[in-house]
Amino acid sequence: MQFVTLYSCLKGVFIAKYKIDNHKGDEPMKTEQQYFNETISIQQYMENMTTLKEESFRIYDGFTVPTNDGFIELLKDKQPKILTITEDWCGDAMLNNPIVRRVAEAAGLDMRTVFRDADTDLIDRYLTNGGRAIPIYLLIDGTGEVIAKWGPRAPELQELVVTKRASLPDKEDPAFEEAQKALYAEIREENMTNQSYWTYVYEDFKKQVTNVLQK
Repeated sequence: MQFVTLYSCLKGVFIAKYKIDNHKGDEPMKTEQQYFNETISIQQYMENMTTLKEESFRIYDGFTVPTNDGFIELLKDKQPKILTITEDWCGDAMLNNPIVRRVAEAAGLDMRTVFRDADTDLIDRYLTNGGRAIPIYLLIDGTGEVIAKWGPRAPELQELVVTKRASLPDKEDPAFEEAQKALYAEIREENMTNQSYWTYVYEDFKKQVTNVLQK
């Protein structure tokens, strides 16, 4: 997977190397549990969205969590907390957040959100190919340890984006910028309306989380 395949949710930001400790001075790094304790719920986050709010709620209102695959029962039993690193302008977050929120609500889980750009110390612990791709979902157990990570995109959707981007003109082509904008708009529309995409998100999230919780 190349950097360019992550499209708008990177906003052109890349990190050359993984930074374990990029905090200022001698102040200790915040733990993921501390971030979780200090931030807002997914419900408050979505209500306060200023970009892609209507699109996000269209997915939230349209998605129904399967009840016959045992996933919700597993989550109810294990009760992990979910910390989401996100931004409301991100098309992948527009798709993923409402679906993971539905899962969390069905299982009675506490799901909270932190804005990536407000404090990049956290996202820099969970880079994707050196980039600050979002959304990222961290599952935290009762002791405050991160036990699983998912995001930023289901593999089927990643493959789809790679294929679509292959049709773009070269970056040096004067038509590139407009073609890329049109592609992003097309992807956002498909994310919002194609329910098979929603299933890809749910199934991959379920797969990755189940693999961890059943160990």
